[in-house]
Amino acid sequence: MSIARLSDRDLWYEDSGGSGVPIVLLHAGVGSAVMWERQRQPVVDAGYRFIAYDRVGAGKSTLHANAEPGVASDDLDALRQHLGFDRFHLVGTAAGGIVAFDYVLAFREHLRSLVIANSVGGVQDESYLELGRRLRPPEFERLPVELRELGPSYRAANAEGTARWLELERQSQPARPLPSPQRYHQRLTFALLDTISVPTLLLTGDADLYCPPSALRMFAAHMPGAETLIVPETGHSAYWEQTELFNRAVLAFVAKHAR
Repeated sequence: MSIARLSDRDLWYEDSGGSGVPIVLLHAGVGSAVMWERQRQPVVDAGYRFIAYDRVGAGKSTLHANAEPGVASDDLDALRQHLGFDRFHLVGTAAGGIVAFDYVLAFREHLRSLVIANSVGGVQDESYLELGRRLRPPEFERLPVELRELGPSYRAANAEGTARWLELERQSQPARPLPSPQRYHQRLTFALLDTISVPTLLLTGDADLYCPPSALRMFAAHMPGAETLIVPETGHSAYWEQTELFNRAVLAFVAKHAR
């Protein structure tokens, strides 16, 4: 990995380089850029430039002394400028999807397409927040991380893959937690989703405890141009649990919006 040394923070990133159009991948609230190890080579083999980075508060990225966490999507745009590219494809999973939504609303001119995977989306409408409280009572967050993030079919069938995911999750834990969460430019609402004109793919797993298919359909109802995909026998980490299907769907969608 390399380091982008910015004015008040260091962002660790992986960049395959090359002349292909960039695909930037934003990791979940659990994990870091290393979680995309199953996407890097397929992205490169398809002719794109693979870029992923540790968001501040995860992995190796750090704030300088006395720096504020700041706005998450500003970090992404600072990295874009640091690496010297303009328009790109953006893929965000889970909490990374919230950052991706905020980015498209603040910097839409830089995006060719948007993929939001397994994400609660950060919508602040009270009706949606109440849905979240019904889905995830306080006890939910006390469950082991693999129960929250990986679906039961995957955990039952793939002990080795589950162990590898847990190993990467442990590697991703930061040396120092953030003093406060990063912020967003927008207070995201369903009304704001109506304004997104960038081609978008929304996908989730049929066993995702955070964003079940019914929640995904709520987002799709406010994004009439968006494509949707429900990944079978999959929990909150489609990129890991159904790697081949995820990669194939994302790359096919990106290819349709290459211009």
